[in-house]
Order: sequence, then C-alpha cells, then structure tokens
Amino acid sequence: MIVSGEEIGQFEKRYRANLINSILGYKPANLIGTKSVEGINNLAIFTSTVHLGANPPLIGMVSRPDSVPRHTLTNIRNTSHYTINHLHKEIYKAGHQTSAKYSATVSEFTQTDLTPVSINGFPAPFVDQSEVKMGLELVEIIPIKQNGTYFIIGEIKLIEIDHSLLLEDGSLDYSLLTTVTATGLDTYHEARFIDKLPYARPQSTK
Repeated sequence: MIVSGEEIGQFEKRYRANLINSILGYKPANLIGTKSVEGINNLAIFTSTVHLGANPPLIGMVSRPDSVPRHTLTNIRNTSHYTINHLHKEIYKAGHQTSAKYSATVSEFTQTDLTPVSINGFPAPFVDQSEVKMGLELVEIIPIKQNGTYFIIGEIKLIEIDHSLLLEDGSLDYSLLTTVTATGLDTYHEARFIDKLPYARPQSTK
C-alpha cells in the first residue's frame, strides 16, 4: 500500500493520529515532573524526548500546542526546571494515567500510585519509583510555527541512577533495567538486547 501526503490529510482524525504517532517505531516513554508556582506537583507522560548533545548535556522534547492548558509547558516556562523519569514495567499503567486531563489544582501524583521525591533540593519533583531520574534546567523553548507545538530544550543538571546499572564505558545497561518503550499514544513494549558494537571506523580497502 502506498499513501500520499494528500491521502494522509484526508484520513479520519484519530486514525491519522495513530498512524503518524506510531510510524517512527519505538519511542522513549518518560514521565516529566514539574511544580507550579502555587507549589502543586505535576506529572505527565511524554514520548517525544530526544538526545541533542553530550557537551553540554542537552535533551529536547515536544509539547503540544497551548491552545488548551498545558500544565507541563506552563510550569517549565514559569520555573525553568523539570525532571525526566524513565517509565518501567511496574509503573507503566500509572504513568499512562498521567495523560488524563486533570485540573491544574490536582497533582497527578495523588491520582496514581507514583510518589514524588526531592533530590538534593532540586526545584522539580522526581518519580521515586523510576530507575533513571534526570533533573533539567530550561535552556530554550522554540515555537514550531507549522503546527503550533513547542520544542523544549533543557540541560541535565542532575542524574540519579544506581551505579550497578552502568557499564564501564558509561552506557546504561538496559539488560538490567525494566524501562519500557512506546508506540503511538497508548501502546507500550519491552525492548530486547541484540548486540553492542564497537565504534565504527572507515573500513580499510584491500
């Protein structure tokens, strides 16, 4: 089957959203923790996080348009701090529940089995149950004119992870982690280790 861009635009709204949200394959599933200026902890699941560089350590993520209330985006704008917490097998259902449209006065932590935790006085809440936790400071929010979304860029200021989950070269050992991935808006998967290859260099010619 071949589908043109014009045909994609004519698909039923939910069908089109499911197709485009899943077409790229497995995506990171992370819980973004923020705190409002009123002191209310907020938690929301995001599947749009992406590595932007290691020096400085930058992470990007996409927020949907703010034509309706976007508590995560608002809190990041107001406080400049947020956390990224891995979703794993034991908490993925609770993590998915954070996508429900709660009032800004209601903390998603209180509506799920997830527990907020403070680490080293960082201004935003972490998810206690998460195996990998990152604290970020806002660098820039870039409006994307084509669809009204926002690209949020943050710098990692804190990492909390058990040292036993790291390999000697600094990589995370995902064979020991229970981190899950996502496809689409509501589907979660386990990843399986295949191989770890050496740094690629041009092959010598004979």
